[in-house]
Amino acid sequence: MDFLNRLQAEKKRFAYLGKGSEYALIFFKNFALTIITLGFYYPWAKVERLKYLYQSTELEASKFTFHGTGKEVFKGFIKVYIPLIVIYIFLIYSSLSNDLTLLSATIGVFYLFAILLVPFAIHGAMRYRSARSSWKGIFFKYLGDKMELFWKCLIGSLLTILTLGIYSSWFAVDIRKYILSHLRFGNLSFDFKGEGSTLFWINVKFFFLFFLTLGVYSIWYFKELWAYYADNTEITQNGRVVKFSLEMKPGDVFELIIVNFLLIVFTLGIATPWVIIRTNKFMFRFLRIEEGLHTNSIKQIQYSDYTSTTGESFLDFLDVDLL
Repeated sequence: MDFLNRLQAEKKRFAYLGKGSEYALIFFKNFALTIITLGFYYPWAKVERLKYLYQSTELEASKFTFHGTGKEVFKGFIKVYIPLIVIYIFLIYSSLSNDLTLLSATIGVFYLFAILLVPFAIHGAMRYRSARSSWKGIFFKYLGDKMELFWKCLIGSLLTILTLGIYSSWFAVDIRKYILSHLRFGNLSFDFKGEGSTLFWINVKFFFLFFLTLGVYSIWYFKELWAYYADNTEITQNGRVVKFSLEMKPGDVFELIIVNFLLIVFTLGIATPWVIIRTNKFMFRFLRIEEGLHTNSIKQIQYSDYTSTTGESFLDFLDVDLL
């Protein structure tokens, strides 16, 4: 029994089994259908993409699963994009009318719509995506409060503006801490222990050294940034804290960036699906869960269901992915 417990508690490694050729068929088919249907096929394209990427990821020979449906995402898609279309129509009308007051008011409404809804979008996307993601039949769950997140985002945005962007590192860390501290996987809880000051200096070094090294420092920047996010993420199981780690070398990052760049440039973007699969394989090859996690002891906990996808669609509009 002690041997089995020790075996269960060893470091856990992920395996990524996606293939560029398989994903390319999905990618280009979805692209074509989205164009032909003037964008209305996008929710189904998104779900098919997520299902493939999830089921390509394994932990202890068990695959992750995304249970969302195109119909669910389509409902959120409509709720978000109809108001946006209306605002765009007013923008076009006001620009053609040569009425500067009307144009200014319409632009103001557009940005106000975006700024005020971002926290609600993050909240909705996290609740939906986590509720539709599982491993071994055990589901994730996000338990954050939308108004609490709203005030965090509003205050963080104002401080970032007032400090001319300096506070952005602390703001980003604060939001990540809030989201992860409210994320559950069965009876496991998550947390993020990174500090805003650490992220600030990572970004400051990049800002100055990027130009001094003609961009070469990007390799060390991405290595340090990715490791910062992974190494400061924790899982708590029955009072025991287990950490993630991302053990890569600058040479590994160099190979990823250079090959991806060459593939995109010399194929005029056609190699994008292969680049996505290469990047996912790279991340999961180096990502691991440190010793102490007993996967056989993870149990499902029942929470109320959540199917609204309004936040999910709005995050697509902002080109943000959280999980």
